Amino acid sequence: MSNSILVVGGGFSGLTAALEAAEVGYDVFIVEKEPYLGGRVAQLNKYFPKLCPPTCGLEINFQRIKKNPKVKFFTLAEVTKISGGPGNYSVTIKIKPRFVSNECTACGKCVEVCPVEKENEFNFGLDKTKAIYLPYPMALPAKYVIDGSVCTGTSCAKCVSACEYKAINLEEQEKEITLTVGSIVFATGWKPYDVSKLTNLGGGTLKNVITNMQMERLASPNGPTNGKIVRPSDQAEPKRIAFVQCAGSRDQNHLNYCSYICCMASFKQALYIREQYPEAEIVIYYIDLRAPGRYEKFLNKVQEDDKIMMVKGKVAKIEENEKGNPVVTAEDIIAGLKKEEEYDLVVLATGMQPSLDGLDVPADVELQEGFVVGEKQGIFAAGCAKMPLDVMTSAETATGAALKAIQTLVRR
Repeated sequence: MSNSILVVGGGFSGLTAALEAAEVGYDVFIVEKEPYLGGRVAQLNKYFPKLCPPTCGLEINFQRIKKNPKVKFFTLAEVTKISGGPGNYSVTIKIKPRFVSNECTACGKCVEVCPVEKENEFNFGLDKTKAIYLPYPMALPAKYVIDGSVCTGTSCAKCVSACEYKAINLEEQEKEITLTVGSIVFATGWKPYDVSKLTNLGGGTLKNVITNMQMERLASPNGPTNGKIVRPSDQAEPKRIAFVQCAGSRDQNHLNYCSYICCMASFKQALYIREQYPEAEIVIYYIDLRAPGRYEKFLNKVQEDDKIMMVKGKVAKIEENEKGNPVVTAEDIIAGLKKEEEYDLVVLATGMQPSLDGLDVPADVELQEGFVVGEKQGIFAAGCAKMPLDVMTSAETATGAALKAIQTLVRR
């Protein structure tokens, strides 16, 4: 029997579950598919309830991981097979090559000579990065990674020559390992709903229609514009901005459920804009407003702002006029009108889709619309793998999942 715990996912809830178990004496393995830990929180400008920057909570957790020998993590890794039962699971893990070793000091000389550019996935395509890159400034592990799908390999090798620490191996191969663990926590998080499916809202086709996660990156000091919120098409300062709620959520053609965080995200982002542009006009189109618990005070603060207008009504379509500005066609239920309004920038509050949705999960768990709804003895879920949640509540569910995972080991 094994007294170790596997946590699948290295986002905020995964880190919380791992640390809660490790700090009471259990060995924990974290498996993360991205080349870094931190998950979606790392991509935010600020997060509730205190509107902290991600450096706040993540840095604390990263320090806890570095100081705790009970925690081991694998990045660029995916679980491909799970067999056995509680107390004795055999887990097969596939680890993709990073091509960069622990000798890397993140000096950046490799980036200077790399001739290949790629879309920056961390910034949701708002800028470019090199084939060899550091995912974000405070990434853990703090070393570069090479995207093997765009790197030209040994035929170029300029990065190898530039690296005085001999930290780059372009011939590194994928490998597979097997772990024996006693219990498993799925903390696989979420992904933004595919905006290209929202064709009536100009998703992915209109330059000045962006997603709420792209807005987070624009507002972030380490984002593509160093925190300045501008229009993607011409880098101009937006003066009229619209937020479209439930973009893909509460819709039987897309996501049937409410994604919980979208309303609060838009209220927060509206204040991002007001801080930078005191004279900007903002309109939030909504079906219903959701501000649970303590967040109602935050909603009241936004509603009291005379530059922010709330319009109850569904947006039918968004088109682009000859000036390149998005034109929103929407109903105003309270006024009983259908209007066309021109804006400089439109932000789609895209829904929260579980990362497991559409995947072949190598475990005996019950999924509903991608969320883990049927936990088995020894296998549990935390955070947004379980349901749409904010960061604080995700951490709470992670603590609960860690306790269940420990109880499984104790009772065997």
